[in-house]
Parts: sequence; structure tokens; C-alpha cells
Amino acid sequence: MRRADTAFLFDLDGTLVDSVYQHVLAWKEALDREGVELSVWRIHRKIGMSGGLFANILLRETGIEITEERLARLRTWHAEAYNRQATQGSVRPLPGARELLAFLTDAEIPWAIATSGRMTTAAHNLEALGVDPSKVPVVTRDQVRHAKPDPDLFITAAQRLGVDIHYSLVIGDSIWDMLAAQRARSLGVGLLSGGYGQEELEDAGAFRVYEDPADLLKHIDEVVARS
Repeated sequence: MRRADTAFLFDLDGTLVDSVYQHVLAWKEALDREGVELSVWRIHRKIGMSGGLFANILLRETGIEITEERLARLRTWHAEAYNRQATQGSVRPLPGARELLAFLTDAEIPWAIATSGRMTTAAHNLEALGVDPSKVPVVTRDQVRHAKPDPDLFITAAQRLGVDIHYSLVIGDSIWDMLAAQRARSLGVGLLSGGYGQEELEDAGAFRVYEDPADLLKHIDEVVARS
């Protein structure tokens, strides 16, 4: 793979921004408010998947019918709880995230962000990261038909960059990212910064796994060929 052919398609939460557990606690607050009992660890395993799949799993694990109205309330309450945490300064870029993006920009390697979050919550993360959506392709859940593990987010991000998804690297921290990468027929690179283990990410399709963006940058020659 030549450097000119390589594009990086990043997930946001847990991949570039240290925000996974804030999302978990925000969902816990929303679910408690709705009277839905679900353990925190079970919520963590669902971060990053589409809202539809999330609703189906809630139904299966709690026996409570998840209607569109209930799901809409949960999304609203989750956004309120998450944004409250974000404005308190608990959401920050992961180590090496800004440096990694700066390296790719300087090397003229195209990159984009594709997140299963909606812009109502992604805006805080992008601001913390210093990313301007008017200058960098950012694809959110609002803009595609299906979220992860469907590949729509990453395929759309590749299209906006004008690159072939098959020559792109999907960088993510969850099994949902890696499954989406496989379905897009691109290579998945996993990061441990979202709380999933190395074996889990590899079993889901990651061909390389690193600790965080700083570790990926340190080993960037393993995933991008030299000029």
C-alpha cells in the first residue's frame, strides 16, 4: 500500500477522545430516569453500536419494550447528561491524538472522522480535539442510514475524502468499529483506549492493536508505507 493511497478513518469516542466512560455514565443516567435497569458494564459493551441495535439488546436483556418514543427520550436524556459532563471539562483528547492528526496532515495523508454519535454530543469532542468540521470531513450518526457495525459511516467518510474505502484504515476502539471495517472491506486498526481487550479487537478483525493514538503514532510505519 503506497502512502498516497492510504486514508485514515477515525472513530471519535475512545479512539481520539477519552469519552467512553462519560458516555456510559450518561446512558446509565438516562436509563435510570426511564426506569430501565441495566448494569454499567452491560452499557459499556454497547457503546458505539447503532441506536436500533441498542434498543433491540435493551429489549432482550430487560424485557422492556423499547418504542421509538422511549428511544427518543433516552437519546435526549443521554445527550443532556453527556454534555453536562463535557462542559465540566472531563472530556479530553487521548494521549497523542492531536499529534497523530498533525502528523497525518503534515504528511498529506487524508483523514476523516466517522462517529456513531450525533452532532449534539460530537460537537464537544471535536472542540476538545481542535477539529473544525468545516475543514475536515466529519460524518455523524445524523448523516447516514445505519450506524456501526454497518459500514455506512466509514464508507461515507471515504467518499467525502475522495478515496477508495478498500485502501483505507479504520481506526477504532470497539468491536463495532472492527466489524464495520470488515464489512467495508477495509483494514481495521484497534486501540485499547476504549476498554476492549486486544484479543476481542483481533477476533473482530483488527490486524494491528495499539494502546492509544500516541502508541499508534510511535508505530506508524507498521501501518503506513514510507514514501
